[in-house]
Order: sequence, then structure tokens, then C-alpha cells
Amino acid sequence: MIRRALSVIGLSAFAASVALPLVWVLMTSFKSSPEIFASPWSIPGELRWVNYAKAWQEAGIARCFVNSLKVTAATMLILLPVGSMAGYILARYPFRGSRWVLTAFLGGMMFPIFLAIVPLFLLLRDLGLLNSLEGLTLVYVAYSLPFTIFVMTGFFHTLPAELLEAAMIDGCGHGAAFWRVMLPLARPGLVVVGIFNAIGLWNEYPLALVIALSDEIRTLPLGIANLMMMEHYQSDWGALFAGLVIVMGPVLAVYWAFRDRIHDTMVAGALKG
Repeated sequence: MIRRALSVIGLSAFAASVALPLVWVLMTSFKSSPEIFASPWSIPGELRWVNYAKAWQEAGIARCFVNSLKVTAATMLILLPVGSMAGYILARYPFRGSRWVLTAFLGGMMFPIFLAIVPLFLLLRDLGLLNSLEGLTLVYVAYSLPFTIFVMTGFFHTLPAELLEAAMIDGCGHGAAFWRVMLPLARPGLVVVGIFNAIGLWNEYPLALVIALSDEIRTLPLGIANLMMMEHYQSDWGALFAGLVIVMGPVLAVYWAFRDRIHDTMVAGALKG
């Protein structure tokens, strides 16, 4: 009984430590700067939607939002099929050296991104892809591929081999068996991988800072950094917090919509593993 009570208290404290800062940021985004400094913990006297309008239009968050949406969507369209096919091959068709290939991808997950920034900058400059959404998308695909392959390889390992054999007996080739049978069964894993990658790319800053040099192709993290400098000198903290809510909103909405799928997939993978 005592252990259960301590567990409930601990989980409640953890939930409060996560939720309260989010609630505070949301409340602060509706305040004026004098109101923020006068009573930072109070409920706003009136909802100042003008803070959101200023962050969205005057600070250029709208353009950054669209750029982040384009880059994230394009990256997912390339990343998920490529990562799924590579994970499927490594899981179902092991070959000589396949373990070393998987180990190399694991090493890519641990490689410090800052060591690759200068070579990436020079490579994209020589290819004519520097300062473009296309170049940023390709870099994001390469950046996210190790994690995707690692997760999908483990997920394909959990699928029964009899399903693949039955598909082959029914006349499916290797490609048809993958696209028609195995990939649909791996949809929960795809959803989880896609969500984690999308959240990471939505908030990615160092690579975007080096590749997206002009204002026209800035992503949301760069836009928020620029907004922070602008509003710091203008002392308009309400607009800054409104920009933070705009950035956090899509991430929280996606996670909330798929929270049950994420939980069930991770638990199923742990049990099968």
C-alpha cells in the first residue's frame, strides 16, 4: 500500500513538472509585457490574441511554419519507405556482413552532428543545394535514417516468418510480399517511427542554422530564435511566448492524437522482444 502511494505521488509530481510549465507558457502568451512582470503566475486579465497575430505575421513565423511543414513532410515521404525497406532486408534476408551494416547505422546514431556540419556545408555548396529546402530535406533524411532502420529492423524481427512464407506460396514475389503483406503489418512501427522523427525534425536547430541561410527558407526553430532576439530588444515577451505556443502546438497535438498507438506499439515491441 505504501509502495503504491509513493508510486502515485512520484508519477503525479512528474506529471505536474511536465504539465505546469506548458500551462504557464500558454497563460503567459496571452499577457502583455507589463502584466507578465507584474504578476507572472496569475491568469491573464484578458486574452491578447494580438500576441499571436504579431508572432505569426510580423515576426515571419507563418513562413517558417510552412517551411518546417514542407521539409518535415518531404523527409517523411522519403525516409519511411527507404528506412522500412532497409530494415526489412536486414531483418528477413541476413547476408554476410549484415550485422556490421546494422552496427554502422547504430554508430551513426551516436555520431556527434557537430562534427559533420562543416563537411555537409562544403558538400551542399559544391552540389548547389546549400540554402535550399531540397538540400535540408536530403540532410534530414540521412540524419534520421539510422534511427529509422534500427527501429524497423527490430519491428520486422517480431513479425512471424510464416506470414512471409504463406505470401510466397500464394505467388507473391519478394517485392509484393513486402508491400502487400509485411509493410501493412508493420504500420504501428511506422507510425511510431514517423512521429518520433517528425517531432525531432520539427525542433531541429543546428543543421537548419547552417543550411538555411536566407530568411525565405528558415524553419521554425530559426524563426523562434530570430523572434527571441527581436522581442528581447522590443520587450514584447507576450509575442515571444505566443511564438513558442505556435511551435509546440502541432507537436503536442500529434502526440496526443497518437498517444495510445505509441504506448501499445512500444509495449508490444518490449513483450515480443
